[in-house]
Amino acid sequence: MHIYFLQHSPLFGPARMADWLTGMGHSYNHCRLDEGELPPPLANCDALVLLDALQPPDATLLKRERKLVDRALKSNKPVLGIGFGAGLIAEALGAIVSPAVQPEIGWQPLTLADESSFDLPETFDALLWHRDIFGLPDGCLPLGSTPAGPVQGFAWDLGRVVALQCHLELTAQGTAALCDHDLPAANAAPYVQTRDEILDDPRRFDRQAALLDRIMTQWLGER
Repeated sequence: MHIYFLQHSPLFGPARMADWLTGMGHSYNHCRLDEGELPPPLANCDALVLLDALQPPDATLLKRERKLVDRALKSNKPVLGIGFGAGLIAEALGAIVSPAVQPEIGWQPLTLADESSFDLPETFDALLWHRDIFGLPDGCLPLGSTPAGPVQGFAWDLGRVVALQCHLELTAQGTAALCDHDLPAANAAPYVQTRDEILDDPRRFDRQAALLDRIMTQWLGER
């Protein structure tokens, strides 16, 4: 399969997803919306990944991206969104996206929902980096919740479409770069951690990489 990544920031790239795709024999390409590139025609890919953003693209590009997401959801092609990308999917499926009362930046325990369709442990530590939240669209199965976020993602259309708030794809190096550019003061909110708290245990990144493998296999493995 050929996967297209829609990238909104140099700080949120494919990261470990690129490794997984290469290892499984898939190909991929990037559309750098943060550099003014136009979203590709849907026909140019077999699946679409919408990456996170520190800020949305300009209005013209955002309008084009939303149209592409609508077309992708109506197609039979797999779609996956993370952070901002997950919010675009939620919005397209009729949910409301809004600023979070409690931003979550750092590691939080995520509890899988009883009705979740994801092949994941009942509880696990997930790296979060978001200031917006979205509701659960009608007809979607929830991923699970954290103490501050009741909807941390969902699956739709028998798992063809996946939306995630958590950043299972991030490496320690990529997270360090995020800390350097986008980490507010730890006392800014109760669920914002310090740089040391986020980076103190490199094994956390290895553990969540294994969870990413499970999600990617479930998302693309049978298609």
